[in-house]
Amino acid sequence: MKENGSLLPTLDRLFAGPPDSRLTIAAFLEGLETRSFAFIVAALVLPNCIPTGIPLLSTVTGIPMVLVVAQAYLGRTTPRLPDYLGRRALQRGRLQDFLVRVRPHIERLEAAIHPRQHWWVKGVQRRALHGASSLMIVILALPIPFDNLFAAWAILFFCLALLEGDGVMAMLGWLLTLATLAWTALLLIVGPMVVIGIVKSLL
Repeated sequence: MKENGSLLPTLDRLFAGPPDSRLTIAAFLEGLETRSFAFIVAALVLPNCIPTGIPLLSTVTGIPMVLVVAQAYLGRTTPRLPDYLGRRALQRGRLQDFLVRVRPHIERLEAAIHPRQHWWVKGVQRRALHGASSLMIVILALPIPFDNLFAAWAILFFCLALLEGDGVMAMLGWLLTLATLAWTALLLIVGPMVVIGIVKSLL
């Protein structure tokens, strides 16, 4: 499988087979090969891309992301899941029906997100992208108020860049990374000053 190819043919290949056969989560991730890390992180970060107001959502989803990324840095080709989770499976028939329903949406998504500007996701730039996305995941996992939206979108854009080999998505990820770092620095500077001011007013 070409890492920078379209994701839809990969899903077609993985879901193909007798409708009554079953595809485990572990087999699905193994079939995604090196893109499995980006796929898991994208699935985990997606709820954080919409302001929900759910307390500690970014931390609850961010910690598993940190563990997944750590496995990538340790040289694993696919993420290792707990056995009880990796053995969970769905019938291929259901997966095939699901893919039929969502195919038009995926095709529209891939029309907008597709392989281009490859040098942003190759070589040194790719390693830098991995480092930046890891930093964004750590920031997302930290319980810093009002500091998850920019980081979540930066992570999502980086994942899309890796899944589809799209350099434009990588550029958007870098822009939001810079915005996240600036916003986090502002919060870390202003936050303590606000707290000190409140404490002084109460004394």
